Amino acid sequence: MPAIVTDQVPDPAAVAAYLRAHPGFLGDYPDLAAQLTMGRSEGPVASLAAYQLQNLRDKNTQLEQRLAELVKVAAENEALMERVHALTVALLRANTLEVTLRTVFARLSADFHSEQVRLLLFGRQPVLPRGDWLVQIPERLDDVPEFVGFPDSAEPVCGRLSGEKLSRLFAGEAATIRSAAVMRLGNCGILAIGSMDVGRFQPGMGTLFLKMIATTITAALTRSYDVA
Repeated sequence: MPAIVTDQVPDPAAVAAYLRAHPGFLGDYPDLAAQLTMGRSEGPVASLAAYQLQNLRDKNTQLEQRLAELVKVAAENEALMERVHALTVALLRANTLEVTLRTVFARLSADFHSEQVRLLLFGRQPVLPRGDWLVQIPERLDDVPEFVGFPDSAEPVCGRLSGEKLSRLFAGEAATIRSAAVMRLGNCGILAIGSMDVGRFQPGMGTLFLKMIATTITAALTRSYDVA
């Protein structure tokens, strides 16, 4: 039976649907596959095979870039874990409240490259280091108006803070702080880390290491209070 010839142009969507439903179609008609071409905005028309090869190369490049990013993140996380471990060991060796506080400030400033570190301690302690980084608050947290409603968990609050909170935490340096991470240290106080980089601490960022730091410092302070 002779083939029926018609001037009707097939619907491209129907052709595409047919080819998706029959992926082996071009294998049955290799001459057709060789004649197909793909228009490219960045260069001349390419054959289907060349187009597919270039697509594979592009995807391979993307995968290599993604792998490099993952390796970089893994290396950064490993370095952070080593610093958290070093902080923990140093705090275990601290035998007084004063040494504990100095260790927290020194380690966070040097090992974690923190631009501004502030420790707000509740209650009255007779012997404390002197420095702008340490503030003693006789009241409880509930009595500090700037932090009414502040979470009592170790979950860090990250991002931009109100002017009142910045003033309470960073005093004369408040105007330079563009982002901060604030953590509750149990009933001992509050830890704040401030940065002049607006993007360093952001809402929704990963806070695993910050929580580990806060938990470690809380345990060290609690032990020092008990010893004192």
